[in-house]
Amino acid sequence: MSLRAFHIVFVTVSTLLFVFLAVWALAFAKDQSAIITALGAVSAIAAVGMPVYGAFFYKKVRNIVL
Repeated sequence: MSLRAFHIVFVTVSTLLFVFLAVWALAFAKDQSAIITALGAVSAIAAVGMPVYGAFFYKKVRNIVL
């Protein structure tokens, strides 16, 4: 597996984990303290930001031939 393919897989898995963490923190956590809510908000922002970063990365390395 090339470094480019690994990077794309890593971004995809990280996005899914951020989505899971955001849903858990905002909907299913038993303790809805301020820190858990902040964790959910940061995870939701990261879940949106990771695909944007992935698209930027893919666009940048699309023409690199190894």
